[in-house]
Amino acid sequence: MTFALGAALIMGMAGCGPAGSDSGSGQDANETSGTEAAREGATAAQAAAGEETTLLIAAAASLEAVFEDQLIPMFEEANPGIQVEGTYASSGDLQQQIESGLEADLFMSAATSNMDTLVEEGLVDQASVVNLLKNDVVLIVPEGVESNVTGFEDLANADVVAIGDPESVPAGKYAQEILTGLGIYDQVAEKASFGNSVTEVLTWVAEGSADAGIVYSTDALTENSNGDDKKVTVLATADDSMMETPVIYPVGITTSTTRKEAAQTLEDFLQSEEAMNVFVEAGFTANK
Repeated sequence: MTFALGAALIMGMAGCGPAGSDSGSGQDANETSGTEAAREGATAAQAAAGEETTLLIAAAASLEAVFEDQLIPMFEEANPGIQVEGTYASSGDLQQQIESGLEADLFMSAATSNMDTLVEEGLVDQASVVNLLKNDVVLIVPEGVESNVTGFEDLANADVVAIGDPESVPAGKYAQEILTGLGIYDQVAEKASFGNSVTEVLTWVAEGSADAGIVYSTDALTENSNGDDKKVTVLATADDSMMETPVIYPVGITTSTTRKEAAQTLEDFLQSEEAMNVFVEAGFTANK
């Protein structure tokens, strides 16, 4: 269930936190995993007491579909004493919301830098951070539209290029790194439409408002799985060497949570084989 933030909440604030930071705060997904017995024990204790806990997870926009459509329903069915609400935006925006008082229990970003900053500020428990997933950055164009773009190096020839705002959207920061490495970022930036989230970039390309865009492979896969018609074509996938850091998704528990046991139960679930199979089906890769 998606958590609707109030209008007064700082959604309009410009985000920060580039992707290019090599996290020292996290563990690999296969290093930390809660046991099924522990999860069931926590849930059973709550159920016996007749209590229900509601958790809020603040997660990167690229995670919304897999959380809302599959993982949250799966978790709630297995843990009837715990309900989960999600709020989704760019990782930079979510970072600023947590810094400004958003009462999230867990944070899952699309870049290690945003998580690292919150750990350094004492807002996320360093011991809880797990570098859970990897993703790919891809170049997309509208399906069925003739284009003179065949790869990242051709984007200087496109009329309108959609990328995330590098200041707040990790996918935009990765795009900036790729294009800077190719020596064409300034040319592309002059005619770029900068989105507030990777989802917005994807929508612009799917609708034909942009000639090309840079998103995550999971976003392209999700967009093409909605409905009968394929909406975007993936032209190229960026190699890790084209970016300063690989695309890592860390998850961690906030220090302000008053529901730490339930939050740990959810984080353990996200590391489980059952959840990882769902992530992989959605196009993510386990970070091992």
